Amino acid sequence: MQFDIITIFPNIFDSYFKESLIKKAIDKKLIKINIHNLRDFANDERKTVDDRPYGGGLGMVLMVEPICKALKKIKKKNSRVILFTPRGKTFNQKKANNLKKYDQIIFICGRYEGIDERVKKLVDEEISIGEYDLMGGELPAMIVIETMSRLIPNVIGKEELLKERVTKTGGFIEYPQYTRPEVFNKWKVPKVLLSGNHKEIGEWRDKRKKVIEK
Repeated sequence: MQFDIITIFPNIFDSYFKESLIKKAIDKKLIKINIHNLRDFANDERKTVDDRPYGGGLGMVLMVEPICKALKKIKKKNSRVILFTPRGKTFNQKKANNLKKYDQIIFICGRYEGIDERVKKLVDEEISIGEYDLMGGELPAMIVIETMSRLIPNVIGKEELLKERVTKTGGFIEYPQYTRPEVFNKWKVPKVLLSGNHKEIGEWRDKRKKVIEK
């Protein structure tokens, strides 16, 4: 799975993708992440990628031409181009599973007061990570990449783990879990989890599990 991110702040991703399981997945070549500086596709020496909006406004808007040039250079076959915007459809677990069928996912990260509306002609879909507004699309890109990476075998564990926690319809199963010590501040681990009876443990988890199907 290859992820390509178009952004004007490429260094934002440095620490996040160089830590923990994401880094291990990259090292194992289970995923590939490319960061593209939008300013590299500007037409002038000043690397201009934003301008004032027609009709007036308080902020600056990212221009369509640099984004178009970036897509033409990096887009491959069997790819999906995603624009992050508060007006997009809300990202969820099922969407993450649906995106697995593509070999390349391209994320366009907006900034400032938005992106030229004509960029939407270049994308396959618009996505939001929630009903709130952010300063840019970089955090949403990290969230989508982590969510999708969890679904790739051997990124967070063996393939059996995915079979246990992912539903047939692409949802995710979550249930209460405990570890040592057995008693902490008078809070005890449920006895059934200490019994060694896998059937009873399975029944206990089934009663308390939450299935995230959206």
